[in-house]
Amino acid sequence: MDPVRNPYAPGAGQRPPELAGRGRELDVFDIVLERVARGRPERSLMLTGLRGVGKTVLLNTLRSQAINRLWGSGKIEARPDQSLRRPVAAALHMAVRELAPRHRAPDRIDAFLGVLKAFAQRSTPTGRGAPSKLRDRWQPGIDVPAASGRADSGDIEIDLVELFTDAAAVASDVGTGVALFIDEMQDLGPEDVSALCAACHELSQIGAPLIVVGAGLPHLPAVLSAAKSYSERLFRYQRIDRLDRIAADQALCAPAEREEVEYEQKALDLLYEKSGGYPYFVQAYGKATWDHAPRSPVTSADVRVAAPEAEAELAVGFFGSRFERATPAEREYMRAMATLSLVEGESGGVARDDMDAAVPTAEIARALGRKPASLSPARDALIKKGLIYSGERGTVAFTVPHFGRYLRTQPT
Repeated sequence: MDPVRNPYAPGAGQRPPELAGRGRELDVFDIVLERVARGRPERSLMLTGLRGVGKTVLLNTLRSQAINRLWGSGKIEARPDQSLRRPVAAALHMAVRELAPRHRAPDRIDAFLGVLKAFAQRSTPTGRGAPSKLRDRWQPGIDVPAASGRADSGDIEIDLVELFTDAAAVASDVGTGVALFIDEMQDLGPEDVSALCAACHELSQIGAPLIVVGAGLPHLPAVLSAAKSYSERLFRYQRIDRLDRIAADQALCAPAEREEVEYEQKALDLLYEKSGGYPYFVQAYGKATWDHAPRSPVTSADVRVAAPEAEAELAVGFFGSRFERATPAEREYMRAMATLSLVEGESGGVARDDMDAAVPTAEIARALGRKPASLSPARDALIKKGLIYSGERGTVAFTVPHFGRYLRTQPT
């Protein structure tokens, strides 16, 4: 079949041609936007899930919903080595610029921009957030003088509450809201997470029309809870998981039908078995199968011929790039995790990494013949690199689906 017409899109954060299986999340967010716009109490939203389940795609789609409702919006990607001030200031600057043409009082916009500029330029003299590098000495493109006495204390928690409150007031003037979207939210520093929770808590109490929509790995709820105990009740949590069979088939068949191509049932059976329903894998196997299939309908034989190419691409771009980031000690730790998941699979019928289950750290230590404390540096480094996560005390799991299976194929 014509590779130019191939409809599948296995890219990081790239929207697939058919956003299947996410209707519930889209409907929930529509309700949130409408309730907030009407002054009804509503919680901010946190999306959690493994790599490759489409969190970033969904985050971008939710942002499009907010824009379509004439909300001001901005998006950032959290980084472990960067303070929250600079990216939040840039995101809210963009959000208020979207609202400004509909605001009847330009002086109100200028007043907020003055507060925003003060917030962006204020940083603590030392420690996290200090402008130690030239690239961090950011000057926002705001043609008004920085305000004084508002969002400029240097305490990120105080300043963020004041900044969010003022941004929400601007949105309220035009009868709409502001939505701040944060990807990779688990990478925020402890002080920034605490400040963000405090700001969302304050806004929820006063009914201000500003919400935060975050996306992160499965341990994001634990990160938020460690910062503020009330975060468990502060946010609405939605777990983004693999697609069920109906949704996975829709993700493959709907774009193919638009190109007048069909799949045999056995081909869809094999594609679901190979992909496990993970959206990134669905797109990867779909793309390779399309390129290898000579004609419609696509058969299971076509899938078998194409599968090695899809797996080779995943091994390099999806699994291999992450594996290469690990040190020898960290790789040893992950291989032990992978072996233990295989042992569990042989006794329980399904491999533990395929079930997204956690492996006890004590078992990893016994497998390596080491004391648990001696493995803490490797474990902590892998968590910081986003390769594993600890959802429950004393356990770890891979952030990438099928990563254990990949590791068991690699030479030691």
